[in-house]
Amino acid sequence: MTSADLVVANCRQLLTLAGPIPKRKQSLTDVGLLEKAWLASCRGRIVFTGQEKDFKARVRAEKNAVHIDARGLVGLPGFVDSHTHLPFAGSRVNEFRLRLKGYTYEELAKKGMGIQTTVKATRRATKSELVRLCLSRLDTMLQNGATTIEAKSGYGLNLKDEIKQLEALREASRKHPVDIVPTFMGAHEIPKEYRSRKSAYVNFLLRRVLPEVKRKKLAEFFDVFCEEGIFSLEDTRRLADGAKWAGLKVRIHADEFTPLGGAELASEIGALSADHLINITPEGIRKLARSDTVATLLPGVSFFLMLDKKAPARQLIEEGAIVSLASDFNPGSSMVSSMLFVLQLGVFLLRLTIEEAINAVTANAAFALGRHKEVGSLEPGKKTDLLLCELPDYASLVYHLGINPIRYIIKNGRVVVKDGRRL
Repeated sequence: MTSADLVVANCRQLLTLAGPIPKRKQSLTDVGLLEKAWLASCRGRIVFTGQEKDFKARVRAEKNAVHIDARGLVGLPGFVDSHTHLPFAGSRVNEFRLRLKGYTYEELAKKGMGIQTTVKATRRATKSELVRLCLSRLDTMLQNGATTIEAKSGYGLNLKDEIKQLEALREASRKHPVDIVPTFMGAHEIPKEYRSRKSAYVNFLLRRVLPEVKRKKLAEFFDVFCEEGIFSLEDTRRLADGAKWAGLKVRIHADEFTPLGGAELASEIGALSADHLINITPEGIRKLARSDTVATLLPGVSFFLMLDKKAPARQLIEEGAIVSLASDFNPGSSMVSSMLFVLQLGVFLLRLTIEEAINAVTANAAFALGRHKEVGSLEPGKKTDLLLCELPDYASLVYHLGINPIRYIIKNGRVVVKDGRRL
């Protein structure tokens, strides 16, 4: 028999999300639903999901095993947030007030606000201050269901402070149960000192910063803001080539404000994801649909910036693209640190079905990070990252707004949150 050191019994519903990953088209509607289900784990890995009679025939609980009576609870995989800007300092609440008076995000950036405001604050912060901020934010993210996140630098825009952000992420990862996947994003903006010398800044990133990131093994991914007035398609291709040389996998901020063709480039160069896509072109949709590049949609941006336009999620799904959802947690355009809220926005703003949205924040989001063999679904052999929610059914994750129904969060087979409290 299989041994278990954690047993979760009698789930009202268990969403396993089992099946081939990534999920496209019709498979996005399959949540692998089990009724009155049991789950068992050993040493942080799932060893069983199924019915009680099969559990008793195949699994033996160890003497000191943890038992959770999940009667009345709905279980599903921990959320995967595949796009955040976690390590920053400062606030942009004054900028937010100006936007409420009618200023656009682009207008504020031209006034020297926007990303540059956060760059100033992050450069002033010490590494220990950034670690403290990251840990506090990770607590909030965890309590709202995120058990794995991606996190980018990009508010240093120089050698010292880009490295400082990435080192802060490494230290925070060692101190917190949430898994952090680090991304180097020195190509987030052109710093003020290089404003009229963009090509010199691109050279600086390629020749000075990337080699240091590689030497210190501080990042797994590279990201670039491919946008009109910032990094062109040519810049993006050159930076992506340099990142690949440094052993980093590539993702691209694409077609957020203008239809520049970032999605087409992302699919062409084999980027793991093209993110934003509010202004993706029809050709960009077709190319993503024929590729394994994930269309990572960030509905918090349209919501937070109060944009009329949203990413064309339904078209992307119907064409066959791999669609995921993420928070884009950042102080300027998406001060959203709840993946539960992102799941709900995916339904209310982007018109995903509840099942599509659940797959988009779990299985497909894990695929966007290359973590789909470890997390994103509840299957034997994968990490035991599990949410247990006090709900009548899984549809109430979206139907009942304004509450946090998560009662237990299990990370790597260990209960880390109970009744909303970190253990």
